[in-house]
Formats: sequence, structure tokens, C-alpha cells
Amino acid sequence: MLNQLHVKKVLDVINQLGYRPNAVARGLASKRTTTVGVIIPDISNVFYAELARGIEDIATMYKYNIILSSSDENEDKELQVLNTLLGKQVDGIIYMGEKITSQLQEEFDRSPAPVVLAGAVDMEQKLASVNIDYREATKAAVQMFIQNGHKQIAFVTGSLEEPVNRELKLEGYKEALQEAGIKYDENYVIEADYDYTAGVRAFEQLNKLATRPNAAIVTDDELAIGVLNAALDAGVKVPDELEIMTSNNTKLTLMSRPQLSTIVQPLYDIGAVAMRLLTKLMTNEEVEEKTVVLPHSEKLRGTTK
Repeated sequence: MLNQLHVKKVLDVINQLGYRPNAVARGLASKRTTTVGVIIPDISNVFYAELARGIEDIATMYKYNIILSSSDENEDKELQVLNTLLGKQVDGIIYMGEKITSQLQEEFDRSPAPVVLAGAVDMEQKLASVNIDYREATKAAVQMFIQNGHKQIAFVTGSLEEPVNRELKLEGYKEALQEAGIKYDENYVIEADYDYTAGVRAFEQLNKLATRPNAAIVTDDELAIGVLNAALDAGVKVPDELEIMTSNNTKLTLMSRPQLSTIVQPLYDIGAVAMRLLTKLMTNEEVEEKTVVLPHSEKLRGTTK
């Protein structure tokens, strides 16, 4: 009788508080929390938001909860966020940042939970990852400009400290120039933050050169809109005097006028495949290939001929 009264009181409290079972508490018994931590560098960037959509849909399908944490592109905060997520006993981690510092790599190596990179590259291929062939994608875009008769081609990118920019995208740019017999000119390479204002400043820097470029490959859509609008404000005709190709095909590319031509990354699919790969690693399923490279394409719109 006492037990029945006790159970009734507990149920009454549950109903009053709208209580839901705690995933971490359940996990103490099962050693699983069915929770995944996602580390995003910039929550305001549409690129990462579209990756996150794919992650969330597959997580829901496999009944995993998501803890989304923004590192604000700060290396110290990134380490703090990772350790906080591991402290919450997450079953796995998806990381979207482009630069893996030695400290972060050490933390990943020590992590009891599997880690998958989404839209990021591990040059040593220690970690599972899902992305496109950034070198070939950049090379193909530059080759298109060369076929259109351009020799002064700018490369506007994020920090070259990030391996994906320095060792893949920049190398693809250089390879296309070299194969066409065009001399590499570092004045046409601009490092910038991934935002609109940085794009405006990048164009202003290019516009001061003795020979202004007549084409530009840009590695971020918001950055590309800054380049585009600054060029138009300066009276430069796009695409007649300056062709622009961006890299991510987020919805921003359709909002500009003219609409931006772009490398097409399957952002939703990158996120979805990364989450599916993580579910296999979390349940110790056999994974034949931990480095997944998805196909890319180009979408030509109003900023190219």
C-alpha cells in the first residue's frame, strides 16, 4: 500500500512539473545518452546552418538529441565547448570548423566519443570526415575563367592558416594557373573574414592594383556578395568587366542581383551523411571508408558569362 502511495505521489509530481526523463541520467545505466554534440564555428553563417539541417534530420530519424554549440571561431572557446560536451557524456561529436589546432587534435584523440568532421578536412585523415574535393572544385572554377579569356584572376578566401584554404583551395587555384601558363601573382590573393564587410574591403584592395582582376573566385557566399556590391558601387560591370564565382550555393546566392554563379556543395547531404557516419561509429558498426567525398558541380548565374 505504501509503495502504491509513493508511486502515485511521484506521478503527481511528474504531471505537475511536466517532467521528462533525463537522457544523461538514463545514460548512467546504459552508458549511452543518445545525445550528439555539434560544434559550429559561426551560428550566423548560412553555410553552417544548412549543414546543421542535414545533421538534425538524420539525428531525429535515428532518435538522437542534438546539443548545438557555437565556438565563435575562437580557439580557446572551441576547446571549452568540446570539453563541456564531453562532460555531458555525449555519444558522439560532429565538428564543422575548418582549422584543427594541435590542442584540438589532442582532445579529439583523447575523446571517448567518436568524432566526425562535416564540411571540414583532416589533412592527416585521422578523423572521419564528409566533404567535397575542394582542390578540384576550385581548380575547375578557375579553369572556366581561363577559358573565358581571363588571366588576371583573384582568389578571395578565408585565413590561409586553415589547411582547407591553404593546401586545397589555394593549390587548386595555383594548379589551374600553372597548367594555363599564367604566372601566379600573390597580389591577387586576398585573405578575409567570412562576412560582407570583409568582401567590400577585399574588392577595394583589388581595385587599387595597377591591373584590376577581371575574374574572382570567392570561398564564401556572404564574402562574395560584399565583393559583388563593392564592384557595382565602383561602377564595374558584372560580369562584363568582372566575373565572380562563389563557393557554397547557400540561399544568399539567389538573393544578390545579379544572382551569384557558384560551386555547388551538397550542404544538406554533407551534414546528413556526417550524422549517418557518426551513428555507425557510435554503435560500432563496420565503416569501410571514413573519408567520404561527395560530388560537386557548378551553377552558372548572372555573375559569369
